[in-house]
Amino acid sequence: MRPDPQDPHTPDTPDASGVADIADVPGAADPAGDPEPTRPAQVAVVVIGYNDVGHVGDAVRSALAQGPAVAEVIAVDDCSADGSADLLERLAAGEPRLRVVRRSENSGGCGSPRNDGIDAVTAPYVMFLDSDDVLPPGAVDALLAAATQARAEVTAGLCVRRELPSGREQPWQAPLYTEHTVLARPARHPRLVHDTLCVNKLYRTDFLREHGIRFPEGRFLYEDIVFTSRVLAADPRMALVPDRVYVWHVRRSAEQLSLSLDRDRIDNWKARTQACALAYEILLGAGQKELARAARAKFLDHEVRMYTRELGLRDAHYQRAWWTHTQEYLTRYDAADWELNPGAPGRVLARVVLESPEPRDLPRLRELAARPARLLPPYARDAEGVPVWSADLPQVSLAPFLTRPTELLPLAVDAELRLRARAARLRLTLHEMYGRVAEAGPREVDVEWGARDDERARERTTVPLTPSGADADGWSADVPVDLAALGAGTWDLRLTVRFADGTEREVTAHALTGAGRLLRRAVPNVRHGVLLVQPYATHSGALALRVASGAGGALRVARRRLKRLLR
Repeated sequence: MRPDPQDPHTPDTPDASGVADIADVPGAADPAGDPEPTRPAQVAVVVIGYNDVGHVGDAVRSALAQGPAVAEVIAVDDCSADGSADLLERLAAGEPRLRVVRRSENSGGCGSPRNDGIDAVTAPYVMFLDSDDVLPPGAVDALLAAATQARAEVTAGLCVRRELPSGREQPWQAPLYTEHTVLARPARHPRLVHDTLCVNKLYRTDFLREHGIRFPEGRFLYEDIVFTSRVLAADPRMALVPDRVYVWHVRRSAEQLSLSLDRDRIDNWKARTQACALAYEILLGAGQKELARAARAKFLDHEVRMYTRELGLRDAHYQRAWWTHTQEYLTRYDAADWELNPGAPGRVLARVVLESPEPRDLPRLRELAARPARLLPPYARDAEGVPVWSADLPQVSLAPFLTRPTELLPLAVDAELRLRARAARLRLTLHEMYGRVAEAGPREVDVEWGARDDERARERTTVPLTPSGADADGWSADVPVDLAALGAGTWDLRLTVRFADGTEREVTAHALTGAGRLLRRAVPNVRHGVLLVQPYATHSGALALRVASGAGGALRVARRRLKRLLR
């Protein structure tokens, strides 16, 4: 099962290991040079599926369409009851490279079918494909060319997450895949632990078999995390390519969510922590101490932040169970784990959980878990003047924020969209934070509305930031918003705060809530007749905007609203 997606924002912390994002090492392939000719028929693609008759055919066809480099496609059906296996058999009847493996009973997970595929492979290289995803054209050729030229045992490329039905794409772990790179040892680049996908990689089949690398069997959620740790523990020679090699389809509106998106039960979190704990033990047991430490750092920066953002959506029983289980897990961390990048948002979140017997401050934690992170007031200090989480939780120190670079500070900007009869204005307020903002000297802010479902974006508007209030404890800006120019759609607010010393910080804005602030309103408009405008707070608390244009758009919004009420 694929790990959960990250937020589609630029990460607000450097590599937790302290290693630069990507760098060539001796032996790297020259992307400008002529690649070594690819030998044909060397790759097996293992496609797994269960009750996915509507998509598995497309997955198989995308693998076959890779061309002569694909020697065989092994389609493993996990005892489907919807006709998937029969469809695969019909496809195989007309395609000699396709072989179908039918399991006699459902495994409950993704690991066992993939292991069956590994056992069935006869080609020297193997890669994996899920039934609801596709391989983009040229993926196999790009991976195989790099693998043969670099003599790599594992070759990885860029995966893109494609939201359906909108088609919007977001790269997964893009900093790893900016250029052609060869790594003699994975420990040279600990950030590799962040890419726990198994599907965007080409493996030498004999490498997997010689090291006994397999997926956990049965219903084991997050088996990718464990498999990837076993791969890295074996210390393979690796090649990385910037090419798109996998398209991961995200269907959030599906009746049956994928295992990685179905996170509303505490068992999901327990399975996640189990997989992460096992990955750490595997790496540490293999002597890969740097990678093991990086895996623990990644758990704080990715897993803890993602689930904390959603914690306010769960009921009290889930919140208490999550809090208790997370506390128990974090007690395994030692002093060296906490000393690594102490100002990173995930570490602050984890410290609050560890030091509090019961769930608390969930709205504030949600904002700090956002990407980019936002630390909302209060900005408390202890008796010695050291920044702390709050007056009643002084044991959680925020002292690292006093020395953290300006471009990495969790700046808090409040945003309120004020709708008038025929106009809209955006009011922004940047908070002071322990004197760091005033020290940097905020000068101006770039304001941009980006379309959620496509690449549309308004041109940036740059406005000055001026001191607000008699105590000058913040800075404010007032920005006109041309709703008609935005047009219909969902729009995310993106900000870039610029400082006197030339640094800048990309942020999102905290949506102010309260009486009358986030109400849907009809705004008269010359071009569209009427615009139906709905400012709202996202799951992470950021301000976003929905706009429907014309009477037809307003009617569609009303219908969707009625449909939700009827549910």
